[in-house]
Amino acid sequence: MKIPLSVYIVACIVVVLLVLLGWNHLRQRRLIRQLKQLAQTLEESKQQIISEQERNRQLKQEMTSNIAHELKTPVSSIRGYLEILLGDKPVEEEKRHYFLERCYSQTLRLSDLINDVSLINKLEEASDLFQREKILVKQVADEAIAELDMQFQSKNIVVSNMLPDQMTIDGNHSLIYSIFRNLLENVISYAGDNVSVGIECYKKDDDRYYIHFFDTGKGVDNKYLPKLFDRFLRIDEGRSRKSGGTGLGLSIVKHATLFHGGDIYVRNREGGGLEFFFSLKKHPDRT
Repeated sequence: MKIPLSVYIVACIVVVLLVLLGWNHLRQRRLIRQLKQLAQTLEESKQQIISEQERNRQLKQEMTSNIAHELKTPVSSIRGYLEILLGDKPVEEEKRHYFLERCYSQTLRLSDLINDVSLINKLEEASDLFQREKILVKQVADEAIAELDMQFQSKNIVVSNMLPDQMTIDGNHSLIYSIFRNLLENVISYAGDNVSVGIECYKKDDDRYYIHFFDTGKGVDNKYLPKLFDRFLRIDEGRSRKSGGTGLGLSIVKHATLFHGGDIYVRNREGGGLEFFFSLKKHPDRT
């Protein structure tokens, strides 16, 4: 039996329509699936942003609380000494001089704390305000070493700067100085007497220099290592107060390293002491 042409054409059209409908249905299902995945991704991103905002809020709240706590001691000390000096009872000249010296010492501590907090805030929120230039890293490290020379001599600390003379980066002079200054001050405050300090470039690649900073001192309990770069960390409250530090030195080191395109970690050195490993991005014209 011969099928009429008109019937054949209608059948073909029906088949084509069914195929198109099926294809559209598959496309719709695929599109719906993609939209669901996109919605899930957006929701996860939203939750991540909310979590990050909450984390930042908590960090700022914690930092504000810590700053208030750190300010309390020097302010209370200054107030106490001044109340005695301005009181009705006469104060011997020797004691008067001592109280004024203590007041001056505490104002220096306040000044250091304010400067360190301002530096960290600037690094976190306005890092583009730091000027960049070609930096000779060894030369900057030598500046920090020379500045602390008298303190090294008083504690019989020997520092060896073994960085290459022509090791250059594109960076900020004051921040690179702060890295070495704070690491060296950390040695003075906590490593003990009769120790050695070494600074060397142990590796380099196309983009970065890798620096090893170590001392042969006391080191710290391993449980404190993960938090060593935290703000206001006090491993030994009494000794930290006595050292006069702000508790922000190693946090500044980490932020300054990140600013220069690097990273940093710390561990106890085999045989005693601490060792820091950090990287700095090369100057563009270096090979």
